[in-house]
Amino acid sequence: MGYCNFNLSEVGRKFHDEEWGVPVHDDRRLFEFLVLAVMQCGFTWEMILRKREVFRLAFDGFDFDRIAAYTDDDISRVLATPGMIHSLAKVKAIIGNAQMVRRLRAEHGSFSAFLWSYTGGRTIVYDGHAKGDIPAGNGLSARIARDLRRLGMKYVGPTTMYLYLQTCGLVNDHSEDCPRFAFINSRYPTVCKRRDHEGAMRGQVVSLRDAAAGRTVHAFRRGGRTRNGQNPAR
Repeated sequence: MGYCNFNLSEVGRKFHDEEWGVPVHDDRRLFEFLVLAVMQCGFTWEMILRKREVFRLAFDGFDFDRIAAYTDDDISRVLATPGMIHSLAKVKAIIGNAQMVRRLRAEHGSFSAFLWSYTGGRTIVYDGHAKGDIPAGNGLSARIARDLRRLGMKYVGPTTMYLYLQTCGLVNDHSEDCPRFAFINSRYPTVCKRRDHEGAMRGQVVSLRDAAAGRTVHAFRRGGRTRNGQNPAR
């Protein structure tokens, strides 16, 4: 088998094969995936992927500088976009999150530098994940969620942040027999680590299999030693 052993729709397979888990260092793209993660709360990942272009249109191509300055008129325009998820709370959260991303960029040089500082600039490959034993969150996602919440960000709980870390390639949770697992490990700096406080989140596992049937996106990993790769794509 391969491709994380999941039965995905065409849009889900394309996302898996081309984007999911590939390290992202571009601030706008990181913000795009943050918007998708926020919007995903309470919905299936499949649905969010299908509405991705709706969000792109509504949120000015995910330009967080423009979004941070949105007015009430902009909020009304976003909510009136055909196909848009009508959640005032989420739209306001995305605007607030954009303002905080600008702050983090000012303080750290880039939003990317802030995020990747949690992993030392490497993609983490957790022990046992490549075999399919993946939590809904862990110590890393909890720490990042805590820090972002302290800044005032919303819809960034530990589970949402773990999904985000997987999507943006800070964690490689593709299955060991998935071609994308080896692709990422051979082209980007990775580090193998022991499980990080996953016990409290076991039993809450959500995966790419759940995405096909109705929840979020996940996959797998492998364990052992540090690997050296080429410089991350920017």
